[in-house]
Amino acid sequence: MSDSSRPPVDSMQTLRKVLGVVGSYTHLLVVSILLAGLSVVLQLYVPILFGDAIDQIVAPGAVSFDALRSILKKIAVLVVVSSAATWVMNIINNRLAFQTVKDIRSRAIRQLQKLPLSYLDAHSSGDIVQRIIADTDQLSDGLLLGFTQLFSGIITIVITLAFMLSKNVGITLMVLVLTPVSFLVARFIATRSYDMFGKQTETRGRQTALVNELIGNQKVVKAFGREAVASRQFAQVNEELQDYSQSAVFFSSLTNPSTRAVNNVIYALVALVGARLILGGSLTVGGLTVLLSYANQYMKPFNDISSVVTELQNALACAARVFELIEAEPEVPEAQDELFSRGGWIDIEDVSFSYDKEKPLIQGFSFHAKPGMKTAIVGPTGCGKTTFINLLMRFYDVDAGSISVDQQDVRDVTRHSLRKAYGMVLQETWLKNATVRENIAFGRPDATDDMIIQAAREAHSWEFIRRMPQGLDTVITDESLSQGQKQLLCITRVMLCLPPMLILDEATSSIDTRTELQIQEAFDKLMQGRTCFVVAHRLSTIREADQILVMRDGRIVEQGTHDSLLEQGGFYAKLYRSQFAGTETD
Repeated sequence: MSDSSRPPVDSMQTLRKVLGVVGSYTHLLVVSILLAGLSVVLQLYVPILFGDAIDQIVAPGAVSFDALRSILKKIAVLVVVSSAATWVMNIINNRLAFQTVKDIRSRAIRQLQKLPLSYLDAHSSGDIVQRIIADTDQLSDGLLLGFTQLFSGIITIVITLAFMLSKNVGITLMVLVLTPVSFLVARFIATRSYDMFGKQTETRGRQTALVNELIGNQKVVKAFGREAVASRQFAQVNEELQDYSQSAVFFSSLTNPSTRAVNNVIYALVALVGARLILGGSLTVGGLTVLLSYANQYMKPFNDISSVVTELQNALACAARVFELIEAEPEVPEAQDELFSRGGWIDIEDVSFSYDKEKPLIQGFSFHAKPGMKTAIVGPTGCGKTTFINLLMRFYDVDAGSISVDQQDVRDVTRHSLRKAYGMVLQETWLKNATVRENIAFGRPDATDDMIIQAAREAHSWEFIRRMPQGLDTVITDESLSQGQKQLLCITRVMLCLPPMLILDEATSSIDTRTELQIQEAFDKLMQGRTCFVVAHRLSTIREADQILVMRDGRIVEQGTHDSLLEQGGFYAKLYRSQFAGTETD
């Protein structure tokens, strides 16, 4: 499901999920709450002492200095202890917030390994990176502010009310009656700001995906003169992000001044009622000072929470996107059995599959391959060649029919044991930013240098590897090698693993003809006794295949050797002749 079509997520539902992760650190949570309680109690006891100190000043010349000094000493001790408790509480809150986000990010990464390729096909890599990195960072900032303000705020409200009740019940009840007004104002605004932050985060994900796409394909953009179009696309998304961001900040920024206005009215009423009580003799000046201080302390948590509502709402909107990734439907659960035999018998019986259930692709596909057989797969673009490979490797599960390896249904064995039986070289190369050694030994980490060098010699990559500054220890990036060199390293990687079955999807498409012939010789040696599937566009490279499958519209329309298919004069013969005639093929 795309971001734009997903159902709205309740902020409270997201908050409950976040708190579920926080529950793993209950001990830190309890200590933080206890320290918050200690800090708040000490802070709130200080106004009582100040009130007592004021009441020691009766009239000019009638001041109890001994009592005043004693009270001031108590105040100093309470302030120091309260500050220390707050400092330790903030350290614990930091750890609590970052541990929570670390766990959420780890869960997201683990879930990413379990998600089917169909999920990755439906979501851009930039958007997924945005969720795992930037969205969790926003969540971290929001949690940190939330923990810091939430615990202290709730405890402050409860204890302040208790102290106020001990001073004057009537004024305390008046404050309680007026409190819901502040709550209603804050909730009204926060609901709208959450919706805006959700749209802001979604748009930021699309922007990240677009930037990732443009940077990764900048050569193509420049080659076709699409700079202006790319700039307009980015400007459009950027403008949407600006609109949502401004709306989100505007709505959330209304919370603080609105709640402050309500709280100021409450404060003024406490002063007015308290002054009348002083005139009536039922309240002292020191008592009113205490009540005004408590009224301010009581309202301060609401102001503090409303002041960080922007971060909190933004954090919950980001958390909703991360949890959507974490809760996405994973792949079909793994079987427990291993692929016990690796002889290379492949049986495909009446297989049907489609990416979109409304658009059939492969239908009634049946095929059998024996160990050591080299099978070539040809056909026009979109006929299902790559899909067939995806099904063999179980990147996707068939909709109907079955695929068996050595009489074991691939759905009855672990994906790891199945994929370990295949060596795969694709037209699209993939290398990580690491040494040449690490890239070659990716599928066999325990390989020795002698084994790696032997595989490199067989794949004809050793010539350029040994000329590198540090040889096998040279750190490479995606931009430091030519396309042909990268493909040679990928072929070397497979040579090192010696799998019982091979899949070559245009494996030599970026290599010069002379090197291709040498690699083909190495492949022929490697393929002896191994089942091999070759996806080819250049039909001249598959003349020696044991059998050729000609696919069209998801079906096998012809099957046989190169010579027999030419004699038939069918679709394969037309493809073959069109290539050598220099005309355009499908």
